[in-house]
Amino acid sequence: MESIALKERHNSADEARLVQMLKALGNPVRFGIMQTLAERQMCITQEIVETTQHAQSTVSQHLKVLREAGLIEGEFEGPATCYCLSQTGMRWLKEQIEGWLPGCCEPGTGVARIELKSVSVEQVKGAGQRGGGRGCCH
Repeated sequence: MESIALKERHNSADEARLVQMLKALGNPVRFGIMQTLAERQMCITQEIVETTQHAQSTVSQHLKVLREAGLIEGEFEGPATCYCLSQTGMRWLKEQIEGWLPGCCEPGTGVARIELKSVSVEQVKGAGQRGGGRGCCH
């Protein structure tokens, strides 16, 4: 009986989405892109390419994987695409991990605690003002 329950659990849409997100984050290049977007709050493709050792076509493929996983969003701005972290996707990922590991990593437990920085829409729009007026993704 227990093995049937495990099979059913692994076929849920939420688990498939979580696996897709974690696989996307498991690649060092994509993880680096996520770090860049978290730090800068938004970037056009060329800015992201400049932070890697890879060709634009390779970076574009990595961006596609992150976008399909629901981790980032992209908006066309003329000939360029502007990317930012998906607040909805990141919030969902955080909730899934907290639900998957309830009570884990709380302060005072002796286990490292990772904080996911929350960014408001106003902060992202404000960042667009300093970036040449680009206010993409929100």
